[in-house]
Amino acid sequence: MQVVSAYYPISLDEIHTKISRKNHRKGRYKKLNFQYALFNNNLPENIKEIINDFGEKVVQVDGEIPPDSPVKDNDRFLFISYDQSIWTHGLHKYPAKFFPELPRWLIKRYSKENDMILDPFSGSGTTNIEALLNRRHSVGIDVDPFSRFLSKIKTNPLKPEELLTTKKILIESVIKYHPQKVSVSDIPAFPYRDNWFKKEIIDELAYLKKTINNLDASDDVKHFYQICLSSIIRSVSNADDNCTRTVIRKKLNKIVEPADALKRFTETILVNVPKTIEFSKICPVDITATFPENMDARNIDYPENHFDLAVTSPPYANAVDYPRTHQLEIYWLGIANGSLTPIKRKHIGTESVSVDNYKTLHHINIPEADKVISKIYEKDERRAFIAYKFLQDMELNLRECYRVLKNDGRYILVVGNNKIRGELFENWKYIMLLAEKVGFKIEKYFASEIIRHFIKVPREERINTDWIVVLKK
Repeated sequence: MQVVSAYYPISLDEIHTKISRKNHRKGRYKKLNFQYALFNNNLPENIKEIINDFGEKVVQVDGEIPPDSPVKDNDRFLFISYDQSIWTHGLHKYPAKFFPELPRWLIKRYSKENDMILDPFSGSGTTNIEALLNRRHSVGIDVDPFSRFLSKIKTNPLKPEELLTTKKILIESVIKYHPQKVSVSDIPAFPYRDNWFKKEIIDELAYLKKTINNLDASDDVKHFYQICLSSIIRSVSNADDNCTRTVIRKKLNKIVEPADALKRFTETILVNVPKTIEFSKICPVDITATFPENMDARNIDYPENHFDLAVTSPPYANAVDYPRTHQLEIYWLGIANGSLTPIKRKHIGTESVSVDNYKTLHHINIPEADKVISKIYEKDERRAFIAYKFLQDMELNLRECYRVLKNDGRYILVVGNNKIRGELFENWKYIMLLAEKVGFKIEKYFASEIIRHFIKVPREERINTDWIVVLKK
């Protein structure tokens, strides 16, 4: 049955058809451009050895990674992920996030059921979701309030009947939309709002936000729909959808039509309510995922010898400005309404540094890193300090993780390299050297090639390989 909005020509049938087409496209296997595959009868069916375009031998793993897969130092893997949007993993875009198979593999390989897992840079909560579904308790630490809000929602099972009832109410409200139902007090005030959004879209977003807040439902369900709303905000703004910096690029000629916010929100809840119900049904009720407020990867307020395993993907020096990436979402969610600088300054790898900090050259006392920092300093004093400060903060994190891990516990970091003013900054190597300084033993390190980025970044800043470093206390 086709239902059409009274104010806008919104057809639910068309939205359902669009979802079906998207699901069909996602199901197609994208053939990768490799030179040739190597025949090996001893590997599981979903694993094969290949040669990449650079003549390097790579182990390609399609989907689930066997926990007992043999790994040697300097091995190179190409993990083909199929689970980036299952359950609550795909609830909201988030830059540089884990693909679920990787932390799932590491958790299964290096821990057991009912162990306590730590992610000190929890981001969008991928590690915590996988720990939860594999019956491990977990703690996710992140200084970013948007990250904590998103992660709590993604790891929180909801009552299926409440989701289905509220979904129906929200779709009916979309059909009944009229801009006269929106008052000035419903619209949040924040910097350059009217540049970021067209007037019709502002009214639609305000209406949806108001409707969610007025639901006769639990706070957890309202928060779920708030994240669904947040997930469409960038796409209906005037900003470039595929950039880590929230910017308007006139050359893109981005087209946002009236009713787009209403349509996209309807599509989002039609997709994500079933996925969240599925997640809620398989989610164990006796396993916890905790995201403490006012905690920092450099100051972990847990006792010594508390965690069995830590798994994380830390930020890179001078790489992604997370508050800027999510600034429109932060404003619409009411997390902030003014300058985001106070949030930015808390982040490791932040670009928000003061002139007094970079007047002189700083060294971290790791010769390999200090040599590169000196080269950056000759070109850009500010970015040299940012690189130094990143390593200084990571040393503090390494010390804290060493303290809170049990003896023989492991800290596994998935970290890549980036370029700063044209100089290759090998984060993973410097972190390994800092880890040895702290007291960790380097148990293993291997590479994971990256074939896809959730949000596009300039070619010269792109990270093509992640290094997985296994440290043991």
